[in-house]
Amino acid sequence: MLDYKGSCDCGQVNYSISDKPLFTQACHCKDCKKSTGSSFVVHSTVHEDDLTINGKVDSTELSTGSGAGRRVYFCTNCGTYLYCKYMIVESQRIVGIRSKTFNNPDEFPPEAHIFVKDKDPWINLTDVKNCFEVMYDREKIWPEQSLKRLEEKNS
Repeated sequence: MLDYKGSCDCGQVNYSISDKPLFTQACHCKDCKKSTGSSFVVHSTVHEDDLTINGKVDSTELSTGSGAGRRVYFCTNCGTYLYCKYMIVESQRIVGIRSKTFNNPDEFPPEAHIFVKDKDPWINLTDVKNCFEVMYDREKIWPEQSLKRLEEKNS
């Protein structure tokens, strides 16, 4: 089994995932931009059973465009936002790991860009495959193997 690792900025919190992410996407929505202070965030979706956290994290609830909200988890020492759970998909037991907190973050480049209707005008995605004005249909975009893994984990 594969083992991918990451950490917060100060190193107090380390994590590992026991299987590769189900899907990685860049989100350009206003909520992600606000919470990161950046133009977009890259999240790698994993099943929460595959995630092991070592160290002290705390959480808070933030808003989402859907109104369902998300719970974000961060290091209690340095405040690095490590992962989140979106309430709208809570029953699927998936989390979105901030991909740039992986030790080798370039291993999981975005497979899609979402909410490009809100992207900054200077970001050029002309030659990028899988760009969506808002969200996409997971059944049509995620790799078949990822959909199968998610279904097996949630059975």
